[in-house]
Amino acid sequence: MKNTSERRWLIVLGTIIAQLGLGTIYTWSLFNQPLVNKFGWQLSKVALTFSITSFALAFGTLFAGRLQEKLGIRKLISIAGIIMGTGLMLTSKVTSISMLYVMVGLIVGAADGVAYITTLSNCIKWFPEKKGLISGISVGAYGTGSLIFKYINASLISSKGVTGAFLYWGIMAMVLILTGAQLLKDASSKTVSVNNSEKGNNFTVRQMLKTRQAYLLFIVFFTACMSGLYLIGIVKDIGVQLAGLKPAIAANAVAMVAIFNTSGRIILGALSDKVGRLKVVLFTLTVTAIAVFVLSFVHLNFGIFFACVAGIAFCFGGNITVFPAIVGDFFGLKNHSRNYGIIYQGFGFGALSGSFIAALVGGFKPTFMVVGMLCIVSLIIVATIKSPMELPENIKGDNNGLELNINAA
Repeated sequence: MKNTSERRWLIVLGTIIAQLGLGTIYTWSLFNQPLVNKFGWQLSKVALTFSITSFALAFGTLFAGRLQEKLGIRKLISIAGIIMGTGLMLTSKVTSISMLYVMVGLIVGAADGVAYITTLSNCIKWFPEKKGLISGISVGAYGTGSLIFKYINASLISSKGVTGAFLYWGIMAMVLILTGAQLLKDASSKTVSVNNSEKGNNFTVRQMLKTRQAYLLFIVFFTACMSGLYLIGIVKDIGVQLAGLKPAIAANAVAMVAIFNTSGRIILGALSDKVGRLKVVLFTLTVTAIAVFVLSFVHLNFGIFFACVAGIAFCFGGNITVFPAIVGDFFGLKNHSRNYGIIYQGFGFGALSGSFIAALVGGFKPTFMVVGMLCIVSLIIVATIKSPMELPENIKGDNNGLELNINAA
């Protein structure tokens, strides 16, 4: 028992190290203006790179579970780390915006998504009795990687230039992910079954998609992700345009978002094990709704602006942490990577939808109002949703393979 316990915590350590490297992609905003200055590209086109990265990250999670079954967690994360690191290093040679989209947007994004969801799901499987806490630690490490490398990459851009920074960033990310991968081990089916309270509650993707809960959770996750991701992308501009802050002061909100985002992941993840995950999501959606309506209707000053930003960032981090555990609670741990990969598409669509809605309705305030209304809809869903405790009669015994033609991939 002692050896098993020690092994489990070594796997947590490996997950933390790998997630630190994976989370570095959230420093992308640092590279936008330097790339514009160097190549003369439009800022909007350069900034689109991160939206492509986020979408590729989410799409990559669809195939992650199947790849893990074929390769094993250690080999898969090692390969993903090599691909992600190489992609970043090759970006130092990019001379066109289309190649930037391919290297950082598609290749780095997809590799990051595959590694992110499999390390997270595998770690949760080792601790079925502490899903919220372990999810918080793993996802918190991902956020911490962003926070740490905000300063490392900023220093590299200053000292090595923007293209040189990609080379060193790629090397460091690869080393972190490869190092973490060597400590990982696939959770056995016996480990997964321990303390997995819902008997027979191991849904395949097809079985999950025959439940209304899957679609309701997708809507809630989409709402939670869109609110957070939209804010992260334009937080400095909100401070300048809506709160009347000087650019230098508004820029402090970027660091504050990272801090509250990371703390929300750790605090709310652990709290969800004690008070219940759906109660935590009710809290986060309520706070987010209040914050976006305040941003829409209240005359902003320094304090109100930072309070709203901190609240949204904290709740976004908590939602990102709690949802993997909710999917495990609702649909079991056996096929967690695959099932969460489906729900996680809400992240990809959320990353794209905020900017699209802003362009459609015109400006920050109308967009926040739309987000607020979606939060109210999601609040109603979370208040009424029930876990599918047992497989419905019409889908029992339908346990063959992964659906949506993902097996053929």
